[in-house]
Amino acid sequence: MTICFIGNDYKYEIEAVMKLFLPIVSFEFRFEEEPPEDGDYCFVRQEKKLSVTARLGGSTETLESPLCDDDEGELCRLLYRAMVKLTGITPPWGCLTGIRPVKKVNQLLERGLSKDEIFGSLRERYFVSDEKLELAYSTALNQQEILRSRCEGKFSLYVSVPFCPSRCGYCSFVSHSIETPGAKKLLPEYTEKLCREIAETAKWAREPGLEPDTVYIGGGTPTALTAGQLRDVMTAVQKSFDISKIREYTVEAGRADTISEEKLAVIRDFGGTRISVNPQTLNDEVLRKIGRRHTAEDFFSAYRMAREMGFRNINTDVIAGLPGDTLESFKNTIDTLIDLDPEGITIHTLTVKRSSRLFREDERDIPGCTAEMVRYGHKRLTEAGYWPYYLYRQKNTVDNLENVGYAKSGYECLYNVYIMDDSQTILAAGAGGSTKLVDSATGRIERVYGCKYPYEYVSRFAQIMSKKLRIKN
Repeated sequence: MTICFIGNDYKYEIEAVMKLFLPIVSFEFRFEEEPPEDGDYCFVRQEKKLSVTARLGGSTETLESPLCDDDEGELCRLLYRAMVKLTGITPPWGCLTGIRPVKKVNQLLERGLSKDEIFGSLRERYFVSDEKLELAYSTALNQQEILRSRCEGKFSLYVSVPFCPSRCGYCSFVSHSIETPGAKKLLPEYTEKLCREIAETAKWAREPGLEPDTVYIGGGTPTALTAGQLRDVMTAVQKSFDISKIREYTVEAGRADTISEEKLAVIRDFGGTRISVNPQTLNDEVLRKIGRRHTAEDFFSAYRMAREMGFRNINTDVIAGLPGDTLESFKNTIDTLIDLDPEGITIHTLTVKRSSRLFREDERDIPGCTAEMVRYGHKRLTEAGYWPYYLYRQKNTVDNLENVGYAKSGYECLYNVYIMDDSQTILAAGAGGSTKLVDSATGRIERVYGCKYPYEYVSRFAQIMSKKLRIKN
């Protein structure tokens, strides 16, 4: 599909709106050119007035509006309305394309707006549905105490372990399967350099007087490391930082096929207080289809082991919309997890990313009831005393839905809230991690990106360390 721009270059914004309706279509962009005579196109003009013309499957829709103080936003709204008419699709989040809708609600709450005023503002500007407005608002309210509890001079530490036992069909993360010879060879050197970066990060944090508030070891699957490698990483954290006063220490144990008693003992003995044990689904056929190397029973065994070893804050992830899943199967997964009684249950919606194997498959077998799955999960979890406390969205998510973390009161993941609200400095170590420096006085955010891939991280380690010296300032 061709997208033409005259008098503006809002490429990113217009493409984001188009992807709400055509998530896996490739676009050709033209600037200061008229649209083609044939084929599908979108024509965005900003001259004496604003206009959008979209043609899809032989049907054409044109909408116009006067110039205004928010030309970019108004063009997006015009395009959204045109595409709703052409496709018959009404995205539940409207033309809101950002990944942090709750942050917008928090900003309006800080301005003193009432619930009705907040709903009216987001409905008028973005066409957000009442269902999603309620979800975003309740999530924002559940975050208020956590946001108020953050302290000046504190930061969260993120440690990246971008390795997994195998790559899932839907995965687009920067993670490597440890089954490949290259990854196996790389792991020892990666772990050694990661421990060095953790130690250097601690030195840089001490200069401006920053103290750790939370620690989050994520990936990938951190428990894809051997017990010895995991011990090395957690020892580096323990020796480098004063973790005696941190409020939360999360390790994504993740996949059941990587969890062992020895690894859980390392997590427990070196300060871990919160872990994830993620089934994604309790349907063995769906697990096989997406490339997971464990069964539902393996998950139950890993979960029981974690409980027996003393873990009292366990999160479990599930995904709505997995290939081959059904509404009844998804309901069974949610109901069974509620009976299991973990402290947190996160519902992700399947996202079909271009770099995933699923994107390239002709027959994706994605169920047509994903929205019903998400709706059922929300209803059952809130009835059972799990409350939405953080929420984010991604491009190319099935049915333009969202990912929501639910937790029992007092078991919300602080790190998840702070990173989504952009309200706390995050110091990251490891490939794929992004350091985020937050100036609470001005609201200014500076990001320091490291290397994306583990092999780059190892080969360019000296450059990465030099770049992170910026943290001192």
